[in-house]
Amino acid sequence: MKNVQNKVPSVLIIICLVGFPQISESIFTPALPALSHAMSVSAKTSQLTMSTYFIAFAVGVLFWGFYSDKVGRIKAMLLGLGVYLIGNIGLLFSPNFVMLLLFRLVQSFGASAGSGVTQSIMRESFTGIKASKVFATVTAAMALSPALGPFIGGIAQTYFGYQSVFSVLIIMAVSLILYTNSCLPETRIIVEQSESIRVGQVIRKMITDRRIWIYGFIISGINGVLFSYYAEAPFVFITHFKLSAIMYGLTGIVLAGANICGAMLVNKLVSKHSYKFIITLGLVTAIIASVTLLISSLMNSMIPMLISIFVVFAGLNITLPIVLQIALEGYEKVIGLASGIFSFGYYIVISFLTYLISFLHNGQIYVLPMYVLALSVAMLISYSIMNRK
Repeated sequence: MKNVQNKVPSVLIIICLVGFPQISESIFTPALPALSHAMSVSAKTSQLTMSTYFIAFAVGVLFWGFYSDKVGRIKAMLLGLGVYLIGNIGLLFSPNFVMLLLFRLVQSFGASAGSGVTQSIMRESFTGIKASKVFATVTAAMALSPALGPFIGGIAQTYFGYQSVFSVLIIMAVSLILYTNSCLPETRIIVEQSESIRVGQVIRKMITDRRIWIYGFIISGINGVLFSYYAEAPFVFITHFKLSAIMYGLTGIVLAGANICGAMLVNKLVSKHSYKFIITLGLVTAIIASVTLLISSLMNSMIPMLISIFVVFAGLNITLPIVLQIALEGYEKVIGLASGIFSFGYYIVISFLTYLISFLHNGQIYVLPMYVLALSVAMLISYSIMNRK
């Protein structure tokens, strides 16, 4: 095997490419109540813009992983960003909710290149403790997404209407295309024909790999908590607690601080403790904080809820970078294809988990805490079962 250009991408471009799909999601959340009103749809219906995002996203990561193995990471990323730009333009000019959902699918299909291709780039560019620290650094930097996304979305929605959010995303898409074209090195590993593995063989191997299932569920659960929060939080803080869209956007600082805190802890823990200890610590922390979050919601106390949310996401961000790093150990020769298949599976689950919170939505603020607690417990149980066996 050989790396085509033997170059390592900068951490900055990795952050930009892996982070823009999440910004595309978080920047949209403050506009959900306004979109619901403008298009005369219910809160549950407007939340479909969140859950449907991951349907096309799941298909996209599978496609882009396979495609980037064939044509290279740069070409695949640029094409994905082009599709993403088309989706955002369509969202801006959507005349009704059906068309908006359609272009939301186009947008997410293109955005999925940022996840699938970039994870392949990271896994083939960094290994060992260096990889752990890079994954943790990227996770910390991505804290800007939940901080800036809702805040920018809140300002755009408040002063210019919910459609202005899509204008912001169009500008971001064009900027990323120019940045990628000029600064992203080719990292694809070429596998000689004698070393190649057929797609069917890779799929069969992954289906029978218990580690893949467990790690996939943990990644799905953590992202399910995050994007369920994005879907439900506007109705908790804007509708129930009567915060303005801008003030709600500022609550993204809580998630940002949690991401940074979790990533900093990973950087300290990774040199002293086993991956098993770090993963378990993060999940246990999230469970304890989920209990306090539920109690705070039952007491109708917003500040304690925000504090509990901070601890929940700090715990989950201790676990996530380690799981992302080690999940595909043993698949290095087909990392693009394996990443696509793996990401396809867990994004399907994320789509279901995000849809489930919209199904459970009943206007009560305790729904989100109960959901977070249930997912956190399920992740810890599944990981414990894997380690016992």
